[in-house]
Amino acid sequence: MQESPLAVRRAFGVLFVGVAIAVGSASILSEISFEHKEPIFYYGIIWFGSFAITFGIILGKFRTLLSSIKGRMKNSVKWPSAVKAVNGLCWAAPFATIGIAPHLYQYLILFGIGLGNTSTFFFMKKYSGLVNLEQIIVGAISLAAIPLAIVLDTSLISNQTTAVITSRIMIAVAYGAGGIFALIKK
Repeated sequence: MQESPLAVRRAFGVLFVGVAIAVGSASILSEISFEHKEPIFYYGIIWFGSFAITFGIILGKFRTLLSSIKGRMKNSVKWPSAVKAVNGLCWAAPFATIGIAPHLYQYLILFGIGLGNTSTFFFMKKYSGLVNLEQIIVGAISLAAIPLAIVLDTSLISNQTTAVITSRIMIAVAYGAGGIFALIKK
């Protein structure tokens, strides 16, 4: 049984809001941990715990989300191989580049999320006939946040720690905005 486009959009809205909550809370908690000079392994616990708790609660309350999300993701299976490869590179290449240029990771994460969501939006529109505006919202905000992070990172009144936390918060804002849009759009 195929779910209604509204049900699928709402499922992605909940997913995106969940990502926003997990990233936002993990960002704040990891910054507190950093300021208190806690051991490095706390970061893994904080990030894993934030996602596990957030999605444990969400999936516990909204079990039907997974089928809606899987249904929409299956649309990309029908895309031409070259398109799937380009979309995969849009998502993976910026993240893979972190290994080569770790000092740029806060920008590369924003770039990967921005480019990945933007390319998926356009490919979904062209090859699946779906217009997932929540996805382009996430992509656009993520890409627009890169100059902000660069300005903060290179200004005299700021430092890299501020740029890193800003980029993480902007990721949460991007997913939150896309998720809220998906939940309220009729």
